[in-house]
Amino acid sequence: MIRTLTAAVLLAAAIPLALPCQAQTAPASPISGTRLDVVATGEVNRAPDIVRINAGVQTQAPSASEAIRRNAEQMRAIRAALRQAGIAERDIQTSAINLSPEWRQAENRAPEFVGYRAYDMVNVRFRDVANAGRILDALVAAGANQIDGPNFGIDRADAVLDEARTRALANARTRADLYAQTLGMRVKRIIAVSESGAAPGPMPYMARLEMAQDSAATNIAPGEQTLTAVLTVSFELE
Repeated sequence: MIRTLTAAVLLAAAIPLALPCQAQTAPASPISGTRLDVVATGEVNRAPDIVRINAGVQTQAPSASEAIRRNAEQMRAIRAALRQAGIAERDIQTSAINLSPEWRQAENRAPEFVGYRAYDMVNVRFRDVANAGRILDALVAAGANQIDGPNFGIDRADAVLDEARTRALANARTRADLYAQTLGMRVKRIIAVSESGAAPGPMPYMARLEMAQDSAATNIAPGEQTLTAVLTVSFELE
């Protein structure tokens, strides 16, 4: 007789539950023992090795052409500062360009046109995490007055996620052995494995940007990033 057990059932009561209606691969051979489904998580912590920021300039001038010209000059200086910091051209990408009229609002008066505001932003990616603060300081010195970030990440996350998957599978087997021992049974084999999630976790709150004051350099604390894999593993117990 085939029985189906889940972790929740084993802890609560021996009442069979219906499996969720999901597409599953048929087992290679019929189950003659008890089926146990385990959901297990594997986590791996890594220090970030890549940083992404948005940096740019916002300029106001009486005419649209003057606003664009001033903005372009400042952006050239910013790009030069990035190149001097060792950042490759492929890691610098324009993310936003905007030009809009500016109006002064006054109570009981019609809006007054005062000029144009130009806005230019680039997305910057770099791997020199230890010197991220120095790079941001160089951007500000070059004229950047708009900075958004930093956002930290793992450049090559696949290998780290594979480690998390391995840990999740080991955790699932340990839990299956525990339930089997409690029931006076043993784990015969793994019937199926499915992955329901594998992704970097949220960035820690400690990752922060403190802009320089006086002669102090900008301080950035990258912290750690958690990469998580979630597996559903089906075992046959006997």
